[in-house]
Amino acid sequence: MARAIWSGAISFGLVNIPVKLYSAVKRQTVRFHQLDSSDNARIQQKRVNPNTGEEVPYEQLVKGFELSPDRYVVITPEELETVEPQKTRTIDIEAFVQLEQIDPIYYDHPYYLAPGPGATKAYGLLLKALEDTDRVGIARVVIRSKEALVAIRAHQNVLTMETMLFGDEVVPPSDLGELPDPDEVKAGKKEVDMARQLIESLSTEFDPGAFRDTYRDRVLEMIEAKAEGQEIEIQDTPEAPAEVPDLMAALEASIAGAKRQGGQRKEPAAKKASSSKPAAKKGSSSKGSSSSKASSNGSKGSSGSKPKRKTAKK
Repeated sequence: MARAIWSGAISFGLVNIPVKLYSAVKRQTVRFHQLDSSDNARIQQKRVNPNTGEEVPYEQLVKGFELSPDRYVVITPEELETVEPQKTRTIDIEAFVQLEQIDPIYYDHPYYLAPGPGATKAYGLLLKALEDTDRVGIARVVIRSKEALVAIRAHQNVLTMETMLFGDEVVPPSDLGELPDPDEVKAGKKEVDMARQLIESLSTEFDPGAFRDTYRDRVLEMIEAKAEGQEIEIQDTPEAPAEVPDLMAALEASIAGAKRQGGQRKEPAAKKASSSKPAAKKGSSSKGSSSSKASSNGSKGSSGSKPKRKTAKK
């Protein structure tokens, strides 16, 4: 069962709703450790003074902000405390806005908010009000001594809280400096119509469960195969696809290909692929395809998801 990482209250006007905060994300990253190739001993990271070559004890470390190369301003923990945001247990809603007005680029990390003791009715009231008005509460909260801008909205009968980037943290496209002139990217009506036709032929309802991290799956399969003593066949790097100079020809070929696959798709192709396991490559051991034995890094001292299949050749 998930464990709350923070508890407090949503505050707007004179209303306070006790809530508990849960992370809505569980990363499935395959993690590797650095080992010494001579004996596979795990490497330790040490804090070393480059001037003396000696290890620096943790209690001797201080924070420094670099003004210029090798010139720092040292800030003590006590000095930082004087400017830290006031530690509170409230999520203070400052405004309600339309959901469609928030560009997804501002979203950072999602959380769930569950009602605290005795807050079920008030929690349900805010949830229903946000659903009916299609509004999002923009609020500030202090978590681990850091102030965050957050968006609170209703989602699948639960309140969610998404940390957001501040306005000056999002890089405007004008800063890229490599964007073409608007007149150069204008397309003809026929090209636009064909592009729209291609988009329609590939359109479907979004199902997040239909898409998997196929690279992670292949890494886990390779780890399991190698943990069982199989030799990994090194594949040649595929050549990059050649650029298609004729845009209209590429659009026509893409539309024709989509039609051969049945026109407008009813479900994502990835969903169909995920419903059945791919056959193991010739030479793979069948024993490993039905059980997971290796850890995510294939050696002692690592952590991660268990592999499910393997495709490596002997």
